Amino acid sequence: MTASMTRPGKIIAIHLSYASRADQRGRRPAAPSYFFKPASSVGVSGGTVERPAGTELLAFEGEIALVIGTPARRVSLDDAWSHVGWVTASNDLGLYDLRANDKGSNVRSKGGDGYTPLGPELIDARTVDPAALRVRAWVNGDLRQDDTTAGLIFPLAQLVADLSQHFTLEPGDVILTGTPAGSSVIVPGDVVEIEVDAPDTEGSPSSGRLVTTVTQGDVPFDAEVGSLPAVDDLQRTEAWGSREDAGLPPEAASALSPELRAKLMEAPTAGLSSQLRKRGHHSCFIDGVSANLPGSKIVGTAKTLRFVPFREDLFASHGGGYNAQKRAFDAVGEGEIIVIEARGDATTGTLGDILALRARARGAAGVVTDGGVRDFDAVAEIGLPVFSQGAHPSVLGRRHVPWDSDVTISCGGATVQPGDIIVGDGDGVIVIPPSLAEQVADDALAQEIEDAWIAEQVAAGHPVDGLFPLNSAWREKYEAATGTGAGS
Repeated sequence: MTASMTRPGKIIAIHLSYASRADQRGRRPAAPSYFFKPASSVGVSGGTVERPAGTELLAFEGEIALVIGTPARRVSLDDAWSHVGWVTASNDLGLYDLRANDKGSNVRSKGGDGYTPLGPELIDARTVDPAALRVRAWVNGDLRQDDTTAGLIFPLAQLVADLSQHFTLEPGDVILTGTPAGSSVIVPGDVVEIEVDAPDTEGSPSSGRLVTTVTQGDVPFDAEVGSLPAVDDLQRTEAWGSREDAGLPPEAASALSPELRAKLMEAPTAGLSSQLRKRGHHSCFIDGVSANLPGSKIVGTAKTLRFVPFREDLFASHGGGYNAQKRAFDAVGEGEIIVIEARGDATTGTLGDILALRARARGAAGVVTDGGVRDFDAVAEIGLPVFSQGAHPSVLGRRHVPWDSDVTISCGGATVQPGDIIVGDGDGVIVIPPSLAEQVADDALAQEIEDAWIAEQVAAGHPVDGLFPLNSAWREKYEAATGTGAGS
């Protein structure tokens, strides 16, 4: 906090505001969304911030901070900037290890002591163009972030006007206006510097460099009190900015090419399952499920989600907040099918309309669950194909604890691994090992052509004996009629 600035009554931060950051995250919001940070999180330039014991993903976020100068309540967009007194630098620090149970609110993940350093100097907002401000961040002297307010999705004045529609912005309140791409993980010993300036304004007014040093804490979180640190590869990727920066291997290329997808869309599950059985695969069926949209067909690669039986203490630790179920639906990729292990228990829902909307927005090809579905009619109206055991009004916690995702599961009696190919239609849902998919699809389509020719012969009055399946005589006739013989 600067010497000339009082302790803020409110600190309001925006989730996503820069186009570069939104593109990095793969989602661009239609409207601003916010969270509060406590006044106790304010820090000063030259201070330290602690990475708590047992955590790994403390990340910096260089941001422009707006300090309200005069009260703002229901102000217009044109008038909003006049209520901003000053502009300065901020570091909206966050601990991704604690996002799991605070998704959206960020109470614990961004509310720590010293997690909002501000300063060191204030820039008079009347002297700068809000569309021509720059924010830069350095870690150990290396430039990590460099963007301007020209790259904002929502102009600075819009944030002031928007928030003032809901409550009074009072003098000294701080609005953190979001971070551009380049935010990443910092470790004990790192020194972060943030600067906000107006390079195209006469005199190039600047906040000076806001300096924060990371230290290592030695007090672990109390397991009996509340949320414990928990990370997965999705959190590591988002904290570091990319899988590569997080030291993770590249995501495996999908075994489902557009050409193969087209073949599988054409081939019925009955024919595909026949080809699998010919190759010794007799346990490829996800039993007991049917489609919520009659006549729908799904083809995609499996993204797995596993529930374990309900237990009070486990639901308390794993069932709330940003749990495995929500993380799976947030991370599902285009063309993937979420396959849920619910142990065949149809007496509770395993997803509802909100998660169906999220899967649809992410481009998921569908959902397969051997449990029930809440909001069944609403899910159908969304248009997301879901194969399940049917409707049930109960919430998840009646029978299940969302446990983990992207692991080998059992669904409807079939083993499903991440990346397996899932095909579903009116006859049911099957699981195809990726290594067999191309050959199985080709042979199933060839069988479809053969079956169509046989059907023509039966319709013409021929008996099925010797025709279905083809004996040697009928086989010769078929090959001659279709040009599929060995010499063709």
